[in-house]
Formats: sequence, structure tokens, C-alpha cells
Amino acid sequence: MVSPRGPPRARPTDMTTPGPLLPPYGVIVGVLLHLVVYLVAVLYRDDNKIKKQDAPALCDLHCCKDEPIRNGLIGQKPPSINPERLKDFGEEDYLNGDVKTWEMKIVSRNEELLRDALSRIPQSSNRTNLSSSNKLIRFEDISAAAFKIQCGVQKTPCMYSRLSKQYGMDIYLKKEFLQYTGSVKERGVLYLLTSLPQDQQRKGVIVASDSNFSMAVAYHASELRIPVFVIMSTSTSPARVKMCREYGAMVISYGTTAKDSQTHARRLAQENAYLYLEEEDSAVYLSGLGTVGLEVYEQVPKLDAVIFPAGGHCGLLAGSAAALKHLNPRISVIGVESENFPVLQQSLKAGHPIEDQACSNHHFYGDVSGLCFGSNSLQLTGKLVDKVVAVREEDILISILRLLEYERATVDAEGAIGLAALVAGKLPELKGKRVAIVICSGNLELHLLQQCIARALTLDNRVCRFSLVLSDSPGDISKLLEILAREEARVLDIKQEHTFVTSELFTVEVTCTVETRDKIHTAQLRNALLERYPTAAWMER
Repeated sequence: MVSPRGPPRARPTDMTTPGPLLPPYGVIVGVLLHLVVYLVAVLYRDDNKIKKQDAPALCDLHCCKDEPIRNGLIGQKPPSINPERLKDFGEEDYLNGDVKTWEMKIVSRNEELLRDALSRIPQSSNRTNLSSSNKLIRFEDISAAAFKIQCGVQKTPCMYSRLSKQYGMDIYLKKEFLQYTGSVKERGVLYLLTSLPQDQQRKGVIVASDSNFSMAVAYHASELRIPVFVIMSTSTSPARVKMCREYGAMVISYGTTAKDSQTHARRLAQENAYLYLEEEDSAVYLSGLGTVGLEVYEQVPKLDAVIFPAGGHCGLLAGSAAALKHLNPRISVIGVESENFPVLQQSLKAGHPIEDQACSNHHFYGDVSGLCFGSNSLQLTGKLVDKVVAVREEDILISILRLLEYERATVDAEGAIGLAALVAGKLPELKGKRVAIVICSGNLELHLLQQCIARALTLDNRVCRFSLVLSDSPGDISKLLEILAREEARVLDIKQEHTFVTSELFTVEVTCTVETRDKIHTAQLRNALLERYPTAAWMER
């Protein structure tokens, strides 16, 4: 029987319309993971091959300033100074570029080639090699020195002097005695010390004298964290020994003469690998001293002449002349030395350094009386210096007095000798011109200062002494004092002698020391005394 609803219909089957044939998502992830693993395996295998095979026999060596020696991966830059070496260097030394090192980039294990490359690196040397590398300095050397030491030394003033009117010219004083150790030698010493190799800076330096050079070495070596030893003879003044120790040096007293100290210092240097330093005319030292010429030229416009101390140690004169003549060849460069020790004039005349010239051991003269210490300085002086003059000891003493009175500057013979050329009238061609004088040193010991001032006042006719015979009666000495007061003379000392008098009885010999204004005032006082006391005896200088 057929249902009224009709025959039953079949249930429709779920059929999806066919789309693009894409692999499942998991399959894609799996393939990518296999690819990554494969790449990692390949890289790992190649890395093992690189480690096993021999590297190319090649060593690239690069000289680099202010970078440490490093041996490792390219591009890896470790700290420039290892922690265990921090005690040997000041932080400012590295920042200022004073530490010279070498950078090596190693791309080979070939040790033989590495040793050969290292052997070709120019090695900084000890004193003997420094001497052998001497050469005439260039202006570029002086400019480099000025840049490197600018943070370690003072740029001293070059000021117009009140002495200008007295000598009829515009005088400018370059006051190098204002350096920390009171000497211009700091410039050359600082540049010399900062130019030493790093290894030698760790070992230390040693000097053997009590000169301005040694004081500068003691101070700046201590500032640079360089061990420094100073050997002084037992005859050195206690004040110098104390000062050197305060600068930071280890001071050793040895021997009775400077030669004994030098011999002992050389032996210590050989036994302990110290660098023995003494003042010489190496290009490095002269370049440092030559920075004075740069500053004078910068500070005084339209300069006509510059006067420097000379003598045997003429490094300041030679180095500064190189700078000044390069900047303006028309500037006259003049050196001044002592008549008692004309070392430079004799060396220039002979054409070579004079070694048998008698020198003074007295501290008053300092480096003015030293031997000519090198042919480089002598050659530069002969080529660039226009004139060298000699002055008397009396002129040096009066110059010390003038600088003390007019400039309030306490200087020694080396510092005052430049002005002494004007005091002695040795440079009349400079009248009306603009002249700079380098006052290079101010280390005059106190007991010498007192003697120098007393002697200079006498030489300048400012202190005089006379004696006369008076009757031993009340009022006679008071009459003498009235004459001195009327003539405005200041009594410094008065003595009476009763016993050892060769004149008649009941007389007294009176000796007076008085101070006057100048030579004219002294002549007036002398005439007034001779008018009242015809037998008065004037004691000559």
C-alpha cells in the first residue's frame, strides 16, 4: 500500500565543495623546525671546521695611540688600563692621551710572524737611545709639545713692566718663575716624562742633582704616578732636600760631591731598571722648552726682540728661538750669559761644546755656569740666535734688586740675567722698541737672598759707609746725627771705637752705615760731610 505522502526520500549526504589543496598547519610548523635544526647543524659543523683547520699565516699589527695591547676578538674593546695597574697611573694621564700603547689584532696563530712584527715596533728607549735620536726640532714638534703639556704647566703672564721708563723701551716680563717649582724647566720635563714608554713609567726614573731640573722631575713624576728617586750630595742645603721630598720624590743623600751622587744614581739605575735622567738637548726636551717662545709671541703683539738666559744650558734659548724665528724671522733673539762663565760664546767660537770650561759650584749661579750639554742646542743657537752678550756679576745683583723693588719678584741669577743686559747697557739698539724678557727661575735660597740684597744696595750706591774721628766730648755725635738727618740719610748702623785709635788722646773713631736714595743723593751726603769733617774717610765698595 502506497503512502499518501509518497515514497520515502533518501537522507542527503554531507558533501563539501572541493577547494585548494593546502597542507595542514602542523605540517608547515614541522617543516620550519626541521629547517632551523638543519641550519644550526650546518653552522655548528662549519664552526668546528674553522677551529680545527690552520688559520692563514697573517698578522695585522696596528699602531694606535691611547689604546692598550689587546689580543683577542676583533671589535672587542676591553678597559684601557687593567685594574691591577691603576696604582701606576693617574686617571688624568690616560684622559690627556699621555699613555702610549700598542693595539694588536690577531687573526693567526703563527707565533713566529707575531714575534717578527713585534720586533719591528719602534721601541722607546732609555737615556742612551734618547741621546742617539737627537735631531733639530721643528715648529711642529714645539706645537705638539704645547698641546700635550697645556694641562700640566702654567701659562704664565707676560706683563708690561714699570722698568720700561727707566730703560727707555717697552719691557714685557715673561714670568716663568710662577711655575709650581719656580722654574721654566717644568715644560721640558713634563713633555719628556709623558713621552716615556709605558713600561718605563712603571719602573721609574732617577736623577742626581739639586738643580731646577731635578725639582721639576720630582714634582711631575709624582703627579704622573711615576716612581722617582733623587740622589743628592750631603752638601745639599736642607731646604732643597725638604722641598724635593715634599714634591713626592724619594731623596737619597750620598757622597760629598755631585760626581759621587751621579755615579751612585747610574749604578742604581742599572741594578733596578730605572731610567737615569739628566738635562740634555734631546728633541723632546727642547720642544717642551720651546713652548715659551710660542706663548711670548701670542701674548705680546708687534714684538721686536726677546731676551733669554744663556750659559751652558741654553736649551730654553735654542728651543724658543726655533719657535719665534718660524713665526716671525724679524724678531731678534738674544742670549745673555755671565762674564765669569762665557761657555756659550766660547762654544760658538770653537764650533763645538766646550767641556774644559771651569764652572762654579756656588748655588748663586745655578745653570748659568753649567757646561754646554749638547750639540743640538749649540747648532740651533748658532743658526737662529742673533746675539749673545755677557754681563758682570754686579749687573746680575742689581737686576735681582730691580725685580724685587719694581715687580715684587724674588728671582735667582738665572732669572735676573736677562734684565742684567739692559742694566749693563749692553743692548743700546733696543731703545724705543718692544722687548720681552724671560724671567725663567725664582729659586733663590733665603740666606743667599739676604746677601744678594745687601750687596746690590751697596753696588747701586744706596748703602754707604764712612768713618771719622771726633773728640770724646758730649754733643759731638749728636751734631753728626743732625747732619745726617738734614741730608735725609737713614742710619743703619753706628759704631764707636775708643781703644784702638791711632789719633790723639780723648778722641773716638765713629763708623756709620747709612742708606740713601740713589747715587746723586749719596754724592750730596758725601760733600756735606767733607765740608764739616775734612778728615772723613769714605769706604769704597
